[in-house]
Amino acid sequence: MKIIVATKNAGKLREFKAILPEYEILSMEDIGIDVDVDEDADTFEGNAMKKATEIMKVCGEITIADDSGLVVDALNGEPGVYSARYSGEHGNDTENNLLVLKKMENETNRKAKFVSAVAAAFPDGSHFCVTGEFHGEIDYEMKGTGGFGYDCIFYLPEYGQTSAEISAEKKNRISHRAKALQKLKIKLEEILKD
Repeated sequence: MKIIVATKNAGKLREFKAILPEYEILSMEDIGIDVDVDEDADTFEGNAMKKATEIMKVCGEITIADDSGLVVDALNGEPGVYSARYSGEHGNDTENNLLVLKKMENETNRKAKFVSAVAAAFPDGSHFCVTGEFHGEIDYEMKGTGGFGYDCIFYLPEYGQTSAEISAEKKNRISHRAKALQKLKIKLEEILKD
């Protein structure tokens, strides 16, 4: 079963392939699509659905898309849907992390969560969206070299490490995206056996 992932993010693509090994996961680049979808929705679900639907219309294949980000209690939910471009430049992980750390300097409430919305769009026009959450805290400095995005400041008290310090295998079992993709897998199996 071939599934197109509507992303240009290599880190996300690695996670999709690791968590969904029973499917042939192809990137937009793999099938020669170079389309930028404007992520202008105000929810993770809205952005994921828009990406999945627009890329499915281009390729005519089952397409899944993730929109995810960091939600920090003390920052009133920021960076939220602006996670990838929080510092102003899309995809600048270092600057995004430094901005969160700066804004959190005097905060005692360090609670945060990662949220992942994964949408699936089908050539027959049907679609669905699932979500997953990963709870932790904002650390006081960047630690670890694994993962991507905000993993290096996302502290997991139960492990005593950031999300960038735990193994990729562990992260792919417990993360927000792992939880959303497990739900996606169940729904896909139900749909595809009908």
